[in-house]
Amino acid sequence: MGIFSTIREKIFGKKQEPAPKTVPASANATRAAPKPATAPAAAPAPVPAAISEVDVEQRLDAMPGADKLNWRSSIVDLMKLVGLDASYDERKELAGELGRSDYGGSADDNIWLHKQVMNELAKNGGKVPAALRD
Repeated sequence: MGIFSTIREKIFGKKQEPAPKTVPASANATRAAPKPATAPAAAPAPVPAAISEVDVEQRLDAMPGADKLNWRSSIVDLMKLVGLDASYDERKELAGELGRSDYGGSADDNIWLHKQVMNELAKNGGKVPAALRD
């Protein structure tokens, strides 16, 4: 699992796996007609709906220590808040995951990295205020 995935998991919570099918395949074969009619495509639908309602700002504000860290603009503080190592090497690896191979650790690089993390959280179903993304 990559660093961004860890950040996403810390904010969104563990990804919920679809419920295991309790009907054995042999029983399913004998009742094939009723199952497709009742086997809902709706069961997977609520999972994305639930994820899309994750308020990133609210979740981060609720974490212990959020009031002492500048996580809204600092990638270092954001990583510390979710319990990750915010060292240069970790930030460089995160930048690589997000498509940047020339990360040098400058203030501009860190601002870019923070915005990219927020953009990716939004793309992955988080509700992220525009001020934190762009």
